[in-house]
Amino acid sequence: MRILIYSYNYYPEPIGIAPLMTELAEGLVKRGHQVRVVTAMPNYPERRIYPGYRGKWHLTEYKNGVQIQRSYVWIRPQPNFIDRVLLDASFVLTSFLPALAGWRPDVILSTSPSLPVCLPTALLGWLHGCPVVLNLQDILPEAAVHVGLLKNKWLIKLFTALEKFAYHSATKISVIADGFVENLLKKGVASKKIVQIPNWVDVNFIRPLAKKNNAFRAAHNLDDKFVVLYSGNIALTQGLETVVKAASLLRHIPDIAFVIVGEAKGLQRLLYVCQESGATNVLLLPFQPREHLPEMLAAADVGLVVQKKNVISFNMPSKIQLLLASGRALLGSVPANGTAARAIKQSGGGVVVPPEDPQALAKAVLDLYNHPEKVKTFGYKSRQFAVEQYAFEQALNQYESLFYSLTAERSAIEPVVVSKQEV
Repeated sequence: MRILIYSYNYYPEPIGIAPLMTELAEGLVKRGHQVRVVTAMPNYPERRIYPGYRGKWHLTEYKNGVQIQRSYVWIRPQPNFIDRVLLDASFVLTSFLPALAGWRPDVILSTSPSLPVCLPTALLGWLHGCPVVLNLQDILPEAAVHVGLLKNKWLIKLFTALEKFAYHSATKISVIADGFVENLLKKGVASKKIVQIPNWVDVNFIRPLAKKNNAFRAAHNLDDKFVVLYSGNIALTQGLETVVKAASLLRHIPDIAFVIVGEAKGLQRLLYVCQESGATNVLLLPFQPREHLPEMLAAADVGLVVQKKNVISFNMPSKIQLLLASGRALLGSVPANGTAARAIKQSGGGVVVPPEDPQALAKAVLDLYNHPEKVKTFGYKSRQFAVEQYAFEQALNQYESLFYSLTAERSAIEPVVVSKQEV
């Protein structure tokens, strides 16, 4: 098949949707498909165009057999809401012509966020007469309204209409967790239109490694420490201040070390919180190169998943699959009724405490520190669950089968043209 992936995020961005779409595109190429990716100039999570990509309107690259068509986007390091709207609008406008100019796809996969991408993908699907699969990583604008990012009633109406159009225009909607299914059904989306394919992890790349002789531990003086690790986006929805405050409650135990890995802007904000709370046992580090990710995750005794109280229930952080695959215990400071809490509990690989509660988080860390056998058991169950439920090959099979079924349906309804000679 010829598969077009329309995704704002892609390699070399290190976290979130980008690694997932990169793995999917390259996995499809390995199976003999032709894959083209329409994406933005890389900028996430720093919200700055990466060096080497600045000052360009369009750029075409090739990586591991994937054709990557990049377009200029309006981006600001500290975006207000208007900046976010301009970001989405600029990507829609600058990416459409390169997308149209490329070869005709058999199927289109678009990711949301960004929600406005449904406009060019719907038009491309109509022009090419091909099915469009909308992959929902988050449900907008509902999530933005819930956390207070979107407040203007007219914009809420506009984005709600855009959301309805996205669901209506898509041939199929792939969702990453059952909470998404429930949400879409309540909005009147037909169940036959929805397919659930969880986000995945390459369990051959992310795997349990020994803590002994671990280069990440050695480089940061973490040998013989009980390491509690958070790695990922440091955004308003995470509330990493809770982790820092919990660490300050345990600073009297020198064997316990908290490590937070993220983007520079977020780390700078957390540095002030560390200084104010006296959390001298917190190590703040920049993102590590992706090839060092397995060793970094293996350096932890406990991996953290953190959300604020107001995060909408269906949000499913992609870091959960990574932590499970690394064979480490999980500790979730997340809403009890949310998808993240459900995933951690189902895995049997960790515990969940109330969000934005430093005392509860500190108590859970201390309990795990005092019970190493519990940590070991959690780690074993984590890895087992990741292999059984989140292996990349399973997701790749599901997407490939979905694409084949859609192209087969299209072929079945296309009219058969008979030439005069055949008559």
